[in-house]
Amino acid sequence: MKQYDAVIFDWDGTIMDSTQSIVSAIQLACVDMQLPVPPRERAAWVIGLSLESALYHVAPDLPADQLSAFVDRYKHHFFQNDQTIPLFEGIPEVLSGLKEERVSLAVATGKGRVGLDRVLQASNLQHYFDMTRCADEAKGKPDPTMLFDIIHGLGLDPDRVVMVGDTTHDVVMAHNAGIDSIAVSYGAHDIDTLFGAEPTVLVHSVEEMGDWLSGRLVPVVR
Repeated sequence: MKQYDAVIFDWDGTIMDSTQSIVSAIQLACVDMQLPVPPRERAAWVIGLSLESALYHVAPDLPADQLSAFVDRYKHHFFQNDQTIPLFEGIPEVLSGLKEERVSLAVATGKGRVGLDRVLQASNLQHYFDMTRCADEAKGKPDPTMLFDIIHGLGLDPDRVVMVGDTTHDVVMAHNAGIDSIAVSYGAHDIDTLFGAEPTVLVHSVEEMGDWLSGRLVPVVR
């Protein structure tokens, strides 16, 4: 059985139950900008990408000079309640258990730094993570730069690192970085879509994710 001494998490749809909040913010921003409103499935598919890339995917005909205004309208709607969005049930317990196993924990997210710091503070989870990397600090998913930054920054062995995420963007990013991946089906992308990206394993709950990791962890050697 392969063992890991580091776990890298996506945030939205993996740790925080924010899929519907993001979808709603995208749709409301489209209304504000007088753009066609994307259906839920299309808006959810872009979750995990950098914000600019995500908005271009849902509004491909948006003039470049209107992107900044589109971003502002999205942030206006999302930041109204981002600090009250709940974590998925069981996440604090899983993170606490991983920390007790003395493995390295990190976050690689499509969020910007300001947005991640807001929810880290609101959720009181910041003390669990040894490093975090955001889409405005590196190339966005599925480019593997965020993962390389974490691996190099923490001195990790890629063969002992696993990425946890709820979208194909996470799984493909892990493939591109040469590391294993756990796809979770309780977030933005559906089971068939995730399965097609060929994750190392596909799980369907926080509890199942924690159980899969249990027994596959070894303390990191620094």
